[in-house]
Amino acid sequence: QVQLVESGGGLVQAGGSLRLSCAASGRTFRPYVMGWFRQAPGKERELVAFINWSGGNTYSANSVKGRFTISKDNAKNTVYLQMNSLKPEDTAVYYCASAPRTLYSLYYTDAGYDYWGQGTQVTVSS
Repeated sequence: QVQLVESGGGLVQAGGSLRLSCAASGRTFRPYVMGWFRQAPGKERELVAFINWSGGNTYSANSVKGRFTISKDNAKNTVYLQMNSLKPEDTAVYYCASAPRTLYSLYYTDAGYDYWGQGTQVTVSS
């Protein structure tokens, strides 16, 4: 079993920054990809970014490109999401998730991920 625990959420003014962390544990933790998703009230969960766990290749959604950066520390089994220039529309619950090796197209949707954290709230005030 794999446990993912997010931290670092909170309330910030527009233009500010936050850094989310996701710490993984469990003897079977061997992801191929780690991702960050978010879900705003009344909206579907959407992919924010993902990172290849071994190679480090990354993908970021157009809505956050240039503002958010995903990174990892393999030794600590931790993935990060540095969020800069935050906007009110970034307000959401942010989830990290891990994915095994699968069809690459599935990493762009939540269908490709098998373990999820409990989520951390990010609120950006205008």
